[in-house]
Amino acid sequence: MTVALMWEARAVAGRGEELLAWAGRQRLAGDPLRRETLRAPQDRVLVITWWDAAYDAELPELPEPGPELVTRAVHRWRFESLNVS
Repeated sequence: MTVALMWEARAVAGRGEELLAWAGRQRLAGDPLRRETLRAPQDRVLVITWWDAAYDAELPELPEPGPELVTRAVHRWRFESLNVS
């Protein structure tokens, strides 16, 4: 089974590039099948990692950035991959 972990944070206004760089420097305790970093308006950063694991497996996740960098706690979601086209 493939599990996707999604990590999304919103930077303090004007610090989106800094949050993006911070996320890119974070290393995980393990190698995902794939890791993708995205950005969106309002200084949002999204990191998705894909793992060959059971849905409820213990998997490494990105940490919380410091409170000076983000406007709120990180949002996290876990999904089971069903189809790739």
